[in-house]
Amino acid sequence: MANGNPSNMAQKIFAHGETLKSKWGEAEAKFDTNNEHLNIEGKAVMERWETPFMHELAKVAASNGGRVLEIGFGLAISATKLQELIPKNSKNGTVPQHCIIECNSGVYETLQEWAKSQRCQVTGLHGLWEDVAPALEDNSFQGILYDAYPLSEKDWHTHQFNFIKKHAYRLLKPGGVLSYCNLTSFGELFKTSYSEKALDGVSAEDRAIQLFEETQVPRLIEAGFQKENISYHLFHLKPEEGCCYYSHNVFVVPRIIK
Repeated sequence: MANGNPSNMAQKIFAHGETLKSKWGEAEAKFDTNNEHLNIEGKAVMERWETPFMHELAKVAASNGGRVLEIGFGLAISATKLQELIPKNSKNGTVPQHCIIECNSGVYETLQEWAKSQRCQVTGLHGLWEDVAPALEDNSFQGILYDAYPLSEKDWHTHQFNFIKKHAYRLLKPGGVLSYCNLTSFGELFKTSYSEKALDGVSAEDRAIQLFEETQVPRLIEAGFQKENISYHLFHLKPEEGCCYYSHNVFVVPRIIK
């Protein structure tokens, strides 16, 4: 997600009522010279410093092998790790496959080029997940990794649940695993409702746990997942200086089993 500056940290990612869905698909995808930052419509979509965290999410999503669905391609950070982790050979009768939904045309072009050199079969699906996911078969994936960028102020903190409730549960095979992140949402919540100021004396780790337990777990249960099958671990990483969407050293890595 494109580089910011200290003054950006005080600004919200979205203005009140802002929406980008109608133009996001054909908006220019701006990759910087070293392919370290991706910016679309002035929004920081992905930054290379996220790599260790994204790899943790990929490890969860690929832990069952088989067919894995990824929503959002970005800088290919998690996709590249998934290619390392998905077995070459079939497991339990399922042919390994890496399906990726990407709605931005410029990013999708990079996906197509990247796919040519990958070891495991890649199936690119171009379009918004809202348009693409309904055609995917129930109980057809061993793993799902959701990391789409929010496309409106209205869905900023909840877009992951829209996908999870409508599609993730039905798409996973029994025993299948889901992992996801919404860094722009968590980053904002850490600055407001779950800030050090708002929760005086509570450690960063405990604030991260409280955030996930209070804002994520109830919605995951609403989507059909059982409380005992929802787990997570904390991951520590220092964001790039000046990052405009996340400025905290603690991350949550969810593991949700169907």
